[in-house]
Amino acid sequence: MATGFADSAEVISAIDALAKEKKINKEILYSKIESALVSAYKRSFGKADNVRAVIDRQLGTIEVLARKAIVNEVTDASIEISVEDVREKFPALSMYDVGDLIEVPTMPSQFGRIAAQTAKQVIVQHIREAERGVIYDEYIEKENEILTAIVQRVENGRAYVELGRTEGVLETAQQMPGEEVNVGDRLKVYVLEVTKFARGPQVMVSRIHPGLVKRLFEIEVPEIRSGVVQIKSIAREAGFRTKMAVFSTDNMIDPVGSCVGPRGLRVENVVNELKTEKIDIVKWSNDPKEYIASALNPARVHAVYISDREKAARVVVPDNQLSLAIGKEGQNARLAAKLTGWKIDIKSLSQMDAAAASQAEEAAKENDKTEGVKEDA
Repeated sequence: MATGFADSAEVISAIDALAKEKKINKEILYSKIESALVSAYKRSFGKADNVRAVIDRQLGTIEVLARKAIVNEVTDASIEISVEDVREKFPALSMYDVGDLIEVPTMPSQFGRIAAQTAKQVIVQHIREAERGVIYDEYIEKENEILTAIVQRVENGRAYVELGRTEGVLETAQQMPGEEVNVGDRLKVYVLEVTKFARGPQVMVSRIHPGLVKRLFEIEVPEIRSGVVQIKSIAREAGFRTKMAVFSTDNMIDPVGSCVGPRGLRVENVVNELKTEKIDIVKWSNDPKEYIASALNPARVHAVYISDREKAARVVVPDNQLSLAIGKEGQNARLAAKLTGWKIDIKSLSQMDAAAASQAEEAAKENDKTEGVKEDA
């Protein structure tokens, strides 16, 4: 005996609309509702291991069917049915006899309301799950990209930002040193990672990742977007200084000039977004000597000596350029090393001259000792 939901047409309509809009398999949703109906039946009427629910896909009506054994005398009505009851109540099943297992409708009148509520709950839950899945799919494609975020709240230094259809988390460790983040601020953020959780996707964002600088220049510089100018490497100490090495595939286009822009506007726009963080743009070269010398900009370099085996370089600079080449607290040299991937040892010309004089003196002493030994012999 089939029984309809109180508003079965509405349920069927909701399932059809959900399947169409969210591209969800209707059969999976029906199966989930049927499983939920069995659970609801069990909560309401006790043991139901032998029960299954069936929804008519056209009408929205349901049947709850109980598997029972045909017996002469019933001792447990939940799992047994007498042969007399089968022949009297279910004549279509009269061909079955004692010992056979059959499925018979078992639908308490009060279960219709419970069934309708259960179905709606499953549909609402599935809609939420589908929404979360769509949002996750949307934002997983934005990993390693930048988004505009609006700060919604700040708790214990951690900032929660609106990213459109979902919320992002800007951890304290991912905020730029010295940058004050306040509710309502609009920030460009780099999407570090998108993780799927039951309550929805969690989007972790950053203001210190080198990728933020890269993406900002891609926005500002058409030559980078077109691929004519390439960003080869970035070394960053967020909030203080960034070094970026660029290369042009067209000899007629200056890669550094393209990034700086007319009257410095392009680089200035990036610097403004990074709260006055200094940016050194240098020309990349496949010649390590030339590349290392450029990486130490703004210092002028006299000579570069390299050891390919150790991937180490000794750089000689004029005396008045030594402190500039090393930078405050060694920052310029440190970033140049990160940018190029080479170990860099910086010496001034006078230090090199002094070292050369010392070596010559030592060599002379050794020579004198050798001559003395020859005379004694």
